[in-house]
Amino acid sequence: MKRRSLDPETPVESAEQSLCEALLSLKNVEEMGAFLGDLCTPAELEVLVDRWRVVPFLLEGVSYREIHERTAVSITTIGRVARYLNQGNGGYLAAAARAARRHTQAARKKA
Repeated sequence: MKRRSLDPETPVESAEQSLCEALLSLKNVEEMGAFLGDLCTPAELEVLVDRWRVVPFLLEGVSYREIHERTAVSITTIGRVARYLNQGNGGYLAAAARAARRHTQAARKKA
């Protein structure tokens, strides 16, 4: 994590909370995409996308090697995501569960 030599005017915790509130305020996928496109460099966004892409495979129990072959995401990144899935704050699991529910609901509406 980046260390700052000067005390910032806004405490890190407050700035992080403000970012979380900004993310929660967005109303749809298009707004979120626009925000992330403005917030992140293309490389940063690619890293986030790579991490998110491997979550469903890990939850299904697919091997790291097979995930790598199917996504081209590095084994190191896959391992990092797996570690946070198992020992993190629960964010991946919460987001994956909600995404699965949305997918199920959308499929029911089409049927």
